[in-house]
Amino acid sequence: MKTEITEILGCRYPIVQGGMAWVAEHRLAAAVSNAGGFGLIGVGGASSQWAREQIQKAKALTDKPFGVNLMLMNPEAEEIAKVIVQAGVKVVTTGAGSPEKYMKMWKEAGIKVIPVVASVAMAKRMARAGADALVAEGSEAGGHIGESTTMTLVPQIVDAVDIPVIAAGGIADGRGMAAAFALGAKGVQLGTRFVVVKEAVVHENYKKAILKAKDIDSRVTGRSTGHPVRLLRNPLVKEYLRLEQAGATFEELELLTLGGLEKAVVEGDMEFGSIMAGQIAGLIKEELSCQALIKKLVEEAEALLGDRL
Repeated sequence: MKTEITEILGCRYPIVQGGMAWVAEHRLAAAVSNAGGFGLIGVGGASSQWAREQIQKAKALTDKPFGVNLMLMNPEAEEIAKVIVQAGVKVVTTGAGSPEKYMKMWKEAGIKVIPVVASVAMAKRMARAGADALVAEGSEAGGHIGESTTMTLVPQIVDAVDIPVIAAGGIADGRGMAAAFALGAKGVQLGTRFVVVKEAVVHENYKKAILKAKDIDSRVTGRSTGHPVRLLRNPLVKEYLRLEQAGATFEELELLTLGGLEKAVVEGDMEFGSIMAGQIAGLIKEELSCQALIKKLVEEAEALLGDRL
């Protein structure tokens, strides 16, 4: 299953694991890469020292390529951008802003830069800035999202730029993967599906919440603030939406969710933790190994696509 994305990333299959904060650490990234996909270390709001240590630990677990996802709003973003160069990482994906200020440094180091985008305008801007590929993420995804769905966003971005596109948001099986390729994508990125794998070091309560989720169980908070986030509903989400509807300020709402993702992923707090998950959670019914999941995805997609890949 060779595409432009496997050539850029140096992996066997065009399947990328999302760079989820608190979830995408070195063990998961290495396991995904060892299984033929492309693993990412999600730095989130962590420190540059944490990023450096995670990269070193991942290298000890795999000789396959893996990358780092940098959230550009991280207070230490500039230092982490330098760590990525110093540590010899070959691929970086970015979110929550534009990586243009780091592009020259990364390019000179031979690093492939793949921004996550949620609009055609941002896709064009990133292509002009020298991005090697793009992740087009639809609003079905978990965590921070845009407004356009994957079905509408991917083909518009494919038509708008001359670099390969990775589809993300709402993909959990080979059917979703085949659909993404039919829309013009050259690869797929899965987030929520990789939370529920044996190698994901997250609290069992978090995995069980996804496994038990129904199709109607996700909610989007923060639309009024311009920072929409998709999560599974729980008392925290209910209170957030109540306050948001009552006109609470951005600062008040932020205070409510401070440390919420860590509570869910690490502590297993399903009442007041932020259970970030995509709409696809209702489709996930079993915990597989990374090897078994990637094999399943590829076989299902190939059966549907035939020789069209």
